[in-house]
Amino acid sequence: MSERTADTGLPRGGPAGEAGSFGPRLQELRGRAGLSQEVAAARAGISTRALRDIERGRVRRPQSRTLQRLAQALGLTNGELADLLATAGTGPPRDAGRPRLLILGPLSLQSGRTPVPVTSPMQRRLLGLLALKHPEPATQQEITDTLWPSGPPSSHQSLVHTYVSQVRRLLEQGALRTVPPPTVVRTPTGYLLEAPRNQIDLGHFDDLLAEAERLHRAPDPRAAYEALTRALQWWRGPVLADGDPVLRQHPAAVVANERRVKAVLLHADTALLLGRPEEAVPVLWDMVNTEPLHEGLHARLVLALGSCGEQAAALNVYNRLRDRLDEELGIAPSAEVRDAHLRVLRQQLPLAQRRAEQPASPERAVPAGRTAPAGRTAPSGPLPAQLPASAGSYVGRRRQMRELDALVSPDPARRSHLVAVVGAPGVGKTALAKHWAHARREHFADGQLFVDLRGHSPLPTLRPGDVLAQFLRALGAPPDQLPADEDEAAALYRTLLADKQLLIVLDNARDAEQVRPLIPGAQGCAVVITSRSRLAGLVASDGARQLVLDVLDPDEARQLLGSTIGESRVAAEEEAARRLVRVCGGLPLAIRIAGANLLARDAGIADYCAELAGDDMLSRLRIEGDRRSTVRAAFDLSYRALPAAAQRMFRLLSLIPGPDVTAAGAAALADSGQTQAACLLVSLTNAHLVRERAAGRFGMHDLLRSYGRELVSREEAHAARQRLFDWYLRHTDAAARLLYPAAGADPSGGADPSSAPASAAPASAPVFAGRREASEWLDSERENLAGAVLQASGAGFTALAWRLAESLHDYLSVGMYTGDCLKVATASLFAAVADGELRAQAAAQLRRAECHWVLANTAQALELFGSALELARLAGWDEGQALALRRIRAAQQEDGGMRPACDHLSQARGLTRRGNGADAAGDVSDVSDVSDVSGVSDVSDASGVSGVRNVGLTC
Repeated sequence: MSERTADTGLPRGGPAGEAGSFGPRLQELRGRAGLSQEVAAARAGISTRALRDIERGRVRRPQSRTLQRLAQALGLTNGELADLLATAGTGPPRDAGRPRLLILGPLSLQSGRTPVPVTSPMQRRLLGLLALKHPEPATQQEITDTLWPSGPPSSHQSLVHTYVSQVRRLLEQGALRTVPPPTVVRTPTGYLLEAPRNQIDLGHFDDLLAEAERLHRAPDPRAAYEALTRALQWWRGPVLADGDPVLRQHPAAVVANERRVKAVLLHADTALLLGRPEEAVPVLWDMVNTEPLHEGLHARLVLALGSCGEQAAALNVYNRLRDRLDEELGIAPSAEVRDAHLRVLRQQLPLAQRRAEQPASPERAVPAGRTAPAGRTAPSGPLPAQLPASAGSYVGRRRQMRELDALVSPDPARRSHLVAVVGAPGVGKTALAKHWAHARREHFADGQLFVDLRGHSPLPTLRPGDVLAQFLRALGAPPDQLPADEDEAAALYRTLLADKQLLIVLDNARDAEQVRPLIPGAQGCAVVITSRSRLAGLVASDGARQLVLDVLDPDEARQLLGSTIGESRVAAEEEAARRLVRVCGGLPLAIRIAGANLLARDAGIADYCAELAGDDMLSRLRIEGDRRSTVRAAFDLSYRALPAAAQRMFRLLSLIPGPDVTAAGAAALADSGQTQAACLLVSLTNAHLVRERAAGRFGMHDLLRSYGRELVSREEAHAARQRLFDWYLRHTDAAARLLYPAAGADPSGGADPSSAPASAAPASAPVFAGRREASEWLDSERENLAGAVLQASGAGFTALAWRLAESLHDYLSVGMYTGDCLKVATASLFAAVADGELRAQAAAQLRRAECHWVLANTAQALELFGSALELARLAGWDEGQALALRRIRAAQQEDGGMRPACDHLSQARGLTRRGNGADAAGDVSDVSDVSDVSGVSDVSDASGVSGVRNVGLTC
């Protein structure tokens, strides 16, 4: 790499493509043109001896006029002439030939090797449009439409003048004194970017493409190939990749992208002709991702992959294009694509040729003293380099990268040979494996093998025998001598890998049995497997190290969004960006899809985040026109691979009201035995559709829960919720009876017993062995029980909702879970109102009032106590009235209102005597010293109101 390449980071053949001194460079250009010294000198009008002296370095500073004539004779571009003059020291400095404005990718303005920041969105839009239109002017209307896509302001004409002046000043920054800087000039119809073609990367690309087309018909295609390679190196992404949609979709941008496709097609054809298919593969992969339905690109990718020995990958490209054309356009592949497919199947391909200047690799030769096995030739061909292109940007996962580094550890004691990267769909397993493999490829001198095993794919799962055949061909085994028997093929595979340092990436594995034949015995090889299954068998019997991949943490998720849509855009809406990644649950696939949608539309992050709210979020997490780039599609593949019983359990688990469930709760939900439920939970955990949050407690990712709720039918959901709520009520009531026996026994509040659910009745066998077990159960299920009350109230299970709330209240009150208590009481009130149960309404209102009293909201508490008193009177519930009166009396006494407090106490005494007899009169003579106003059970003991438990109340 030249010094200039290193400084700028631009590829060779771009701004820093020249190497060596002037004489050898001129000789190289003459050789590329196919001219002898005599012919070139004659065309330039100089003597052969003068040209010979120049090429041999005897003329230190040739005249610029001579060089210009030589450039014309050799057919050099303006940029090449500028570089030649700079090298000879007779023209402007070298930076004069360096483009200052780059639009083949994100917009960038350069001052020599230093970037000039263009931060204003308006300046970026205007500069991008002018560069796109160069050398034609941009009309006033085009400028207005680009700057204000939603409509211009009334002062838009003066604003255009302002932005043009700002762009002129930007272009003048750091301009070389010997070269006039680009500028913007007024024309009768608009504005024109006045600059030489070589000042814009698009101009350089067009010159090199024109040169390649001119040289393409020459007898030796190498010159055309080199020109195409240099031309394509200018591309850093789609035209104005970071620009607004109105710029990216401008006709000039579309035409430029079409010229890029043309160059890639020509480059691939020439690479195949020269026997260099491996050089065309990365360029073609990049383009088919940009142009997913372009059949010419796919046809050449199929041929290039097949020529590199990657037959399975080539066929996979064909199959995916065929399916996509059928799904989206309803057509079959063209004759060009079908022909490429047949050539791969028949092995009628131009094989990759070893470069003449490279000696034969020792690993491909048969070692000294050994001969190839009888009937077999020694493997030959290029080293396998099958890693697919990795994502343009990768963030986070530093700990996981360090764990994978154990595969290349210099310490034999720490070195691993097999790592299984496992995790949920969309969590980024393949991305991590590819990123690490590319970053550490220098550790594997004998190459890299890669295969998508299609363990979870709409395409048929690959058999180990098919993969072995593919790997053996890539390792140089002749196709006509591959063993037909799978065991024999595996043995040959291990033999070829003995004493080698090779990386094998087995992506998207279904299970351990699929990958075991593909694991070599050589200690110098490393294997990375990705799977949605746990692959516990590989850990137990094959010594694999398991690396479980979870969702991204909030900071990493925010970084990923920034790398996708631009850091400046995220920084401008920081809070909305963090809210968006929370909505996506930290799932990389969801974040990338959300980012792609933000790039495709002119909308703010906050607005898009609001669109995703609601139950239909998964339908919005998709890329328009790409059915497979959706979160739902990733989940579908895992769900469809499950047995029917596991599918049903997955659907039902999406209904749980809290964060997790036990095997016993899952059994109630599914109406199955606890052992069967436990086995199904383990199966779902192994498939990474369910996560064991704590020992014996299983939960789901929010997006998976949304997906599961889409699959469950209304009837199935209603029956499952009924069973689960019944189970919660039975256990909560049993725990309350053990822990708070003085509170009474009937949770129905005196309502019609026939309306109580059957499972709420006491069971013949005790639910809990003792108070400790009951207390631990309530502690572990608190969030689920509170959520169950809210869900039951909202889903129409009104009787269950307020009954469960009353059974739960004592526990929440004693534990001082005031927030939960208030939420549960409010949901209970709504359920009781819907059920028409006045006594339950009064009880719920008392609960709400007590919560506000604990929170020191005395005025709100008094209002709610008054409402509860009125409801209790309507219900004819004396005990409830007495409790409300005593609470009102205590609150008024705190405020200094002794007379009203005494009046309320007197009323409470009368109600208590009527409900409990004369013996209770002394028990309520003074309750002003009651310190527990949240309903603690010992207050019931002090008051002697035994009937309060009729609705679960405590005094």
